[in-house]
Amino acid sequence: MSALQSLRALTPQHRNTVIASYLGWTLDAFDFFILVFVLKHIAEEFHTDVAAVSVAIFLTLAMRPLGALLFGLASDKYGRRITLMVNVALYSLFEFLTGFSTGLTMFIMLRALYGIAMGGEWGVGASLVMETVPEDSRGIVSGILQAGYPSGYLLASIVFFLLFPVIGWRGMFFVGALPALLVLYIRRNVEESPAFIKRQKQGRRPFLTVLRENVPLFLWSVLLMTAFNFFSHGTQDLYPTFLETQRNYDSYTTGAIAIVYNIGAICGGLFFGALSQRIGRKKAIVIASLIAVSVAPLWVYAPGPVLLAIGAFLMQFFVQGAWGIVPVHLNELSPDEVRGTFPGFAYQLGNLLASGNATLQAGLAERWDGDYAYALLMVAAIVSIVVALLAGFGYEKKDVRFGTEEAEEPHGVRA
Repeated sequence: MSALQSLRALTPQHRNTVIASYLGWTLDAFDFFILVFVLKHIAEEFHTDVAAVSVAIFLTLAMRPLGALLFGLASDKYGRRITLMVNVALYSLFEFLTGFSTGLTMFIMLRALYGIAMGGEWGVGASLVMETVPEDSRGIVSGILQAGYPSGYLLASIVFFLLFPVIGWRGMFFVGALPALLVLYIRRNVEESPAFIKRQKQGRRPFLTVLRENVPLFLWSVLLMTAFNFFSHGTQDLYPTFLETQRNYDSYTTGAIAIVYNIGAICGGLFFGALSQRIGRKKAIVIASLIAVSVAPLWVYAPGPVLLAIGAFLMQFFVQGAWGIVPVHLNELSPDEVRGTFPGFAYQLGNLLASGNATLQAGLAERWDGDYAYALLMVAAIVSIVVALLAGFGYEKKDVRFGTEEAEEPHGVRA
């Protein structure tokens, strides 16, 4: 069955669940990426440098594992739907409050609280979707779900392009409170995961008990997600700063290039998500990550904004192409009893280990006389290869049925 046929076969309830989780991740990413566009402007107002403000990115990422654990455990106990609603409401609230920051310390503290709320959304939303849609739709739906991340970046790019000269950096964060409206949609249109309801009737063991039975799988998942997070954040977080600082482009040119490469990211996630349904999760990740190495020089060294935009489009097509497989891959590998917690916690622990990326790259660029291009290229080239190696020699349980003995058996995972 083709990807389009799989989507047409989805019921209205399936579609509502996919839409809600996609929008949850889109708007979460929108709130996060607002910051990467205004680092320089916040630094100027608070009389500091970009590296100091980039600590807010580090803390946001570092706090996400705590959110993934807390909200994941809540979703395994109380349900995916209600937990997702609380997540969206909280990250919208902290985003709004960020706009009232009176200094760098207050700003950083609010971003840390936002990181906790942001950390829970991906795992809860992904488990809700993957436990709801049919097995043969998981690949393309995974691509759609993960496309929410570059979609949020795209929205932030458009808002920055159109509104920043008028509303400033504080107004950008006030706009970021709008995702709270998504709670109303979830409450009205989304039902609880069938697999969760079934699991509640059967009973479940504590998270730590299940985790101890799957230590090798969990450690590998954390390492893979560490590499993946260096892959994404290393090619995204400081790219607007590179365009503004090293290439001296104004906000309109920077915003336009960001729009282009986020369109590439969305297309890549959809393409490789669907491809993984045909050739397997591991093979699709390896192909996408290795091709990203070859386009990296064009991404940072192309002369002129047009060629840079082409290079950035291609780079994000393959980076987010590999990422488009992650939601389905981690959820298929997760033990059935703790699917609300396991994928998101592994993902966000990887975020924690990669959370110093922006500060690292900013520090390297300053050490190399402001050469952001070289700092970006070095990280991208290294982690592309690491992602390919970890995925290629790792685990896979494509199309496993949730709620069955196969899904529960830790030794059933194929390495």
